[in-house]
Order: sequence, then structure tokens, then C-alpha cells
Amino acid sequence: MKEKILILGLGNDILSDDGIGPRLIKDIGALFPDLPARFATACCGGLEIIEMIKDHETVIFIDAIHTSSGIPGTVYHLSPSQFGETNHLSNIHDINFIEALRTCEMLGIRPAAEIHIIAVEITEDRVFCERLSDTLEERYPEILITVSGIIRNITAGK
Repeated sequence: MKEKILILGLGNDILSDDGIGPRLIKDIGALFPDLPARFATACCGGLEIIEMIKDHETVIFIDAIHTSSGIPGTVYHLSPSQFGETNHLSNIHDINFIEALRTCEMLGIRPAAEIHIIAVEITEDRVFCERLSDTLEERYPEILITVSGIIRNITAGK
């Protein structure tokens, strides 16, 4: 039986801003325990996500993104067709997110019918630190409100 909704925070919480996904998952889960969803975190992307997403109707990924011209703290709501490259859904050591979805189809595994990617623009993802950068920490309340609102809209009526 398929579970309805999975909200998956991707990232490594000991790599500064890269931990934004897991931190948001923890805080949103605590703030909104009534959300009809399962909350989980992972440090992976690529093939490993196939197993995680296969039994859900809707999957919401929360990941870090680092673009050349983005403003740290900006929140993007993307669909797979708009997908560029977030930190964990694009993996230099594994297949990328779109290839993972194609692999699902080739293996006869039906991925979630509805997939959303919430990406937060970051500045630092290569420094070992359990804190967000000062810039992201300062904007965190705003980021939390924005991401919570997107998730509430996606999950409304489900």
C-alpha cells in the first residue's frame, strides 16, 4: 500500500548550509505535527532515493542549491521538469535525479505521481560546521515560514 506523502530533507547537517534540508524537516515536523505526511532525512540522492520514494503518492524534497547568481536564503519551488541541480539531487558520484526517475521506469518501479523540489539558496557547503552560515541563520525564520507555506499548499486536501 502506498503511503500518501513523504517530505524528505536532503543534506549533511555537519556541512554548514548543506544541513538546511534536515533542519527544516525537524522544525516543520515539530511546528506542524498535524501535516498528513511522513518526515525523513537523507544525505543521498541518485539511486538511493528510488527506494525511499517508491511507496508514496507525493514526495516533497527539501535540498540546498548553490547557483552563480542566487541570493542566499531564496526559496525555489521546482518540479522535476524545471529541475536544474540541487546539492543532493545532483550527485557527481551517482546518477542524477532525472536519471533515477528514468531508472524507476526501466525497473518497473512506479515513482511518486507528484514530485516537488523545494530548494534553498545557500552560501557554504564545504566547511565542517554544525551551524548555518551567518547569512542563512539570519534569514532562517523567513525561510522556515516560506517553506512551511509551500508544504501546506501542497498537502492541503490530501
